[in-house]
Amino acid sequence: MEVQRVGEVIEASTTEFVAQCYELYQLPPFGSLVKTRDSHTELYGVVYHATTTGLEPGRRPIARGKDEDSEEAIYQSNPQLSKLLRSEFSVLVVGYKDEKLHHYLPSKPARIHGFAYQCNPDDMREFSQSFDFLNILLNTRLPVPADELIAACLRQMSQVFEDPRTFLVAAGKELAILLSSELNQLKAILGRLRL
Repeated sequence: MEVQRVGEVIEASTTEFVAQCYELYQLPPFGSLVKTRDSHTELYGVVYHATTTGLEPGRRPIARGKDEDSEEAIYQSNPQLSKLLRSEFSVLVVGYKDEKLHHYLPSKPARIHGFAYQCNPDDMREFSQSFDFLNILLNTRLPVPADELIAACLRQMSQVFEDPRTFLVAAGKELAILLSSELNQLKAILGRLRL
């Protein structure tokens, strides 16, 4: 099944990578599973943050729509905007695949200028056969609440299954084990899993 290229890696570490989109605002959804490749390994990660900013650090875009009727008209009147702005997304690495699929961190980071792809349904079904990646999501400090990210990720994954509810129930059972001493967090995540 075809995979959609959504960007290019511009920053990388063993725990995460940042990719810039080729087209402004063409960001993968929050919580979606993406991957990047080098010659021998595919790294899988969950999108946890996205931004659209100006290219020049410290220089913010200015309002340009006072005399325009629509947002599209702003871009038509100022075609340079698409070259002065960039959309980027940050990805938490949750696994990799060499000869087999692993649900833990790889030994090396993603390659700079490696392509980032939106995972297709087959990739998502294969990756979500194990919930071991949930431990990484639960134990990483990110600028977004883990509850929101986990729920968004599981909702996205559930959509590739014939019966999304069965997948979410299985994920909920795994979370109940992982969060047995954190009942408030468990309740918060489970409350966000409804489709």
